[in-house]
Amino acid sequence: MARVIRFHEHGGPEVLRIEEVDLRSPGRGEVQIRVKALGLNRAEANLRKGAYIETATLPSSLGLEAAGVVERVGEGVDGFVPGDAVSIIPPISMVRWPTYSELATFPAELVVKHPTSLSFASAAAVWMQYLTAYGALIEVAKLSKSDHLVVTAASSSVGLAAIQIAKIIGASTIAVTTTSRKKSALIELGAAHVIAAAEEDLEARLKDIAGPAGVRVVLDPVGGPIFNPLTAAMSRGGILIEYGGLSPEPTPFPLPTVLGKCLTLRGYLVHEITGNKSLLEAAKVFVLKGLESGALKPVIAKTFSFDQIVEAHRFLESNDQLGKIVITV
Repeated sequence: MARVIRFHEHGGPEVLRIEEVDLRSPGRGEVQIRVKALGLNRAEANLRKGAYIETATLPSSLGLEAAGVVERVGEGVDGFVPGDAVSIIPPISMVRWPTYSELATFPAELVVKHPTSLSFASAAAVWMQYLTAYGALIEVAKLSKSDHLVVTAASSSVGLAAIQIAKIIGASTIAVTTTSRKKSALIELGAAHVIAAAEEDLEARLKDIAGPAGVRVVLDPVGGPIFNPLTAAMSRGGILIEYGGLSPEPTPFPLPTVLGKCLTLRGYLVHEITGNKSLLEAAKVFVLKGLESGALKPVIAKTFSFDQIVEAHRFLESNDQLGKIVITV
């Protein structure tokens, strides 16, 4: 038996329950870990609400990130033994491989021995944000040191990961956030410029910063009306990578701008990296090297206990955080 967080109906954070559940032993090629920390993601709130790309079979658990200690290994697993400190590459299906549990089982290929310098809380905050940003910026956009990069929702964990990765590459990051409240923190964390979209003219500020060359790469999880000022400030041949769609408002297709500048508007999922063995291995090398050097450092906004999962989800949806929300188990 283990305590597992599940929901029996779709809804707000209050539908999450902690229940005692019988868990199966790890099968062939699987590793079971005793979870020490969980990283929270917007995808989990969307699954809980019934608004995710995956459909939950009720009652359902959830979760995409975890760190802990190997409890047991299944047949055919090499390289892991009980007691190893590990973290989890986000599974393609969180319904099949949920992390919100005291004990959780995963395919061995999703289990990583992270640097020993990381706490379990930090290790649980690594893989979703860095793999998402790496795949979008390095694999898709081919970000270079000559580029201006716009990162919207810049105070999110992925936004901060993108700022750190851009700094490694040498690109200049323009962080877009709602108000100026988080401006100093974003500058301190590596953004070259910060625009408070609710307080400033986004298009004018982007054009002022980027100059006549414009912005080549935009990383956006929001969508909605922001597409117009973003594309207006982009360079010819630029690429806008959309990985979220958080805005409740319709997203326009700025046809004249897209045609006139030969822009690429590109939908993106982290599964493009996690579902491709060679791309995932390259990403892991990049991230682990960055973690070991200190160039990549997870920012934890707030830590909650396992019993505070409802409060943690409420905070997740408040947009008040700077970085990753972590649950300790």
